[in-house]
This record gives sequence, C-alpha cells and structure tokens, in this order.
Amino acid sequence: MNKLHTLSAVAAARQIAQRSLSVETYARACLERIAEREPDVQAFAYFNPGQVLTRARTLDAGTIMGPLHGLPVAVKDIFDTFDMPTEYGSAVYQGHRPAADAAVVALTRHLGGLIVGKTVTTEFATFPAGKTRNPLNLAHTPGGSSSGSAAGVADGFFPLAFGTQTAGSVIRPAAYCGITGYKPSFGTLARGGVKTGSDTLDTVGLFSRSIEDAAYFIAALTRRPELQLRPWPAAAPRVGLCRGFQWSQVQAEMSAAFENAATMLAKAGAVVREITLPSRFEGIARAQASVMAYEGGANRADDVLRHGDRMDPRLAERCRQGLEISGNEYADAVALARQCRAQLADAFDDCDVLLSAAALGEAPEGLAYTGDPIMNGTWTLLYTPCVTVNAGKGPKGLPVGLQVVGRIADDARTLSAADWISRHLGLPC
Repeated sequence: MNKLHTLSAVAAARQIAQRSLSVETYARACLERIAEREPDVQAFAYFNPGQVLTRARTLDAGTIMGPLHGLPVAVKDIFDTFDMPTEYGSAVYQGHRPAADAAVVALTRHLGGLIVGKTVTTEFATFPAGKTRNPLNLAHTPGGSSSGSAAGVADGFFPLAFGTQTAGSVIRPAAYCGITGYKPSFGTLARGGVKTGSDTLDTVGLFSRSIEDAAYFIAALTRRPELQLRPWPAAAPRVGLCRGFQWSQVQAEMSAAFENAATMLAKAGAVVREITLPSRFEGIARAQASVMAYEGGANRADDVLRHGDRMDPRLAERCRQGLEISGNEYADAVALARQCRAQLADAFDDCDVLLSAAALGEAPEGLAYTGDPIMNGTWTLLYTPCVTVNAGKGPKGLPVGLQVVGRIADDARTLSAADWISRHLGLPC
C-alpha cells in the first residue's frame, strides 16, 4: 500500500491544486486504507466507495473549486446529508434520508471537499456507545460522541472530519485517539442541519492529524484567512496551568503528564504559572449538566415521547428526567454561565492561553463506555476555543491529551499557541 493516505490536508490540497496529484489517486489511497482497517475500526455508519470515486472523477474533470478541493472529509452522522442516510446513531431514524445538507456539509462541497461517508456517533450524540473501536488499541473506546470521526482520522481513513461538542465530544475523543481536536468558539461554524441536542451548548468542531490542518479547515469554512496557522511571535506564550475544580478525579497518568508539560514548557521559555479559577466558576460543571439535560429533554421530546421504546432505555430515561427539570433551575444555570463568561478576563489574567486536562486519563478499556467528559463541560459552556495536544502515554500505551483553552473569539491565537505548545512538548499530533 502506498502512503498517500498519510498526507496532511495542507500538503494534499497544495498538490491537488497544482494538478500534481489527482483527486482520484488520493481518494483511492484513502479507500485502500479504509478497506484494510475498517473491519477492525468500524468508523463508518455509511460508506459507499463507488460514490466517493464517482465524485473524485468529477472533481478531477472540473476547475479547482476552492481550498478544500479533493480533500476527503468525513461527516459525523448527526449532520444531515442529502445523498446519504442520516440516522443520528438511533434506531428511531433508521433509513432516514434528509432533503438537504447541513450548512457546513454544503459549504464543504461548495469548496471542493470530497464527502467520504458518515461516521459513527453515539445515539443522538449523547452517551450510548456505537460500534467504533480505538485504532490504537481495538479493545479500548475511541471516545464519544464523535467516535467514528476521531478514529477514522487517527487511522488514516481521511485527513479531516466533522464532529460536535455539547460536553466533551470533540476534545475527549481526539485526546483518546492522539489527534487534533478543535472546538472553535461557540457559533463559529453554522449548526443548521445538525440534530439539536442543546441550543446553548452544541458546537460544531473539527478533527485532523495536525493543528495546521485544523486551522486550514476552519479558515476555509469561515472565509477567514487569519485563522490559518501563524507562527507564534518571538516571545514565548504565557501559559496558565488550570487544573479546575474537578482535578481530584483525574488519573495518575494525567497528573504526571500535566506536571511534565509544565516543566517542559517552562524550559522552552514559556511563562508558566498556576491559575485558580474564580470561586463562582465552581458551579459551572453542574450548570452545564443542567443546561444539557433541560435542553436535551426539550429538543428530543418528540423522539422520546413517541418513540422512546426504540431508544436506548438509559437515554430515554435521561430525556424524560430532562423534561422534569424546573425552568428556574435552568434559568439559574444560564445566568451563572453568562456571569462567568463576563468574568473570563479575570480568570485568564495576563495569560495568553490556559492549559488543562482534555480527559481524566487515557482511553478506558471496553467499548460500552466512551469516557467521562467532566474535564470539558466547563469550557463548552463558557464558549472558549479549545485544542487538544498530546502530552504523553498512559499505562496501556495510549495517548494522554491536554487541551489548550483560549479566550472567546480568540481562535487564531489559541491555535497558534497550541501549535507552539505541541511542538515544544515534542509530541505533535
């Protein structure tokens, strides 16, 4: 097998634009990798290689459509697609065929992207696990809910993929699979045509094998060239070490990786110091859970009230519980989030970015449980951009990931700082 499937998105886009690499040749390399590994990894909810090759030939026959021309992009099966089934990981929607693409899928096609298939999601992007395995160790979860997107990128099936995050569904699986997960600032990417879980929390995110590729992808989708990766300025970044209020739950490998990262970054010249979040932030994790449950119950009301018997029983029960949460509890949670966002400048102080755990540790063994998102929910509710970086390995030899957290709407600097941090940790994604 050739190694074309390992090309970065940036390198592949450049070669395709120069016509030194055909879309079909690149697509065939990815399809060969998929044919070899998909029986083990099981990243796809829908995959039709003939459909992919037909589109690849069409792209080769035409003019270059945009910066994503010919790049294979996978779509989490929570996004609508007009030409592929969209089942949201649930028997409730078995065989469902939407009439239109989700907004970001349509934009990807418009820019020349090659949609390679639909990837496995947990049911309604919540917690009941799908079939996907961690490609680094098939006995372990790839994380969720964006399971197939993370696993497929990690195993060379495609260079780019879409995911969503309502709690930790981009950052955590990226950490478990040792790749780049990028949750942009809330609202950066349109959510039209994405099955809604939480209006307040749902964020469209991206997976890639490098921070440069993630930056290239987001810059193309938003038509904001300033989001393409830029080298960090000469002075090293100021990094705040933010353990947060859930730090007592992290595993030994995460604690060790965090301390080692702090030491290495300081040696590399970064200004590294401990950051303690304001006391008000202690309630954010609980507030995020309340918002997710309340809005999840409301947005899935028809699904559970008419089709609850076709849902995972645990999810159906959780949706019913969400319908019982009081409006006052929900309003208090939303108000706390608004107050904490207003206080973010105090939390960051003079730091460029914060460094925190991306998960509790390495990927758990087994496929029924996709891991705990407790280290992610705070930043999701606060609307900050987050980027995973590799920081070592756990006792089972799987990646241990940290997340670089930036200020709201400060995505370009956050990506740049994350790249600097990743390079100086010596474990680039």
